[in-house]
Amino acid sequence: MRAVLAFLIFVAVVCVGLSREISKAFTKPDTSAAVATQAASLAAPRSIPQPAASTSSRTVTLQGDRLGHFQVEARVDGRPLDLMVDTGASTIALRESSAARLGIFPKPSDYTGRTQTANGIAKVAPVMLSRVEVNGITVRDVRAHVMPDSSLGVNLLGMSFLSRVKFSHDRGRLILEQ
Repeated sequence: MRAVLAFLIFVAVVCVGLSREISKAFTKPDTSAAVATQAASLAAPRSIPQPAASTSSRTVTLQGDRLGHFQVEARVDGRPLDLMVDTGASTIALRESSAARLGIFPKPSDYTGRTQTANGIAKVAPVMLSRVEVNGITVRDVRAHVMPDSSLGVNLLGMSFLSRVKFSHDRGRLILEQ
């Protein structure tokens, strides 16, 4: 009985010590980042705030919509395009009509790939986007697929972009960093 009690006390002491160390690691202020963020916000001109996203340097925080989806207005090769963030999509997926607005017009023979969607198997035309920008975070040479409008309801910001930035999810917010 004494051995069990001594073991439990030992585990409790170790846990308290570890929790203090973990707490220090997460609560220690990084004054250089705070100063840089404050300086950037003071130097940058004020613009109209966007309710769904806020930026600071190369960090973007997105708020989920009422369904928990993250919508972004990106700039794809310099043109605005609405996208829904989808970590389950391996690439950026563009509807044919959206691709046409970007100046991308795949021929029927360009639909060489296939992908599994919620609606079944769909043909895709692989393309390369020169630049994708989300509120100041820019990724160049991004793989994408064009899909028929009937196969894709919304444009998707997939892992071909997301894997090249740091992203995390915290209490209904998605944080992108570059």
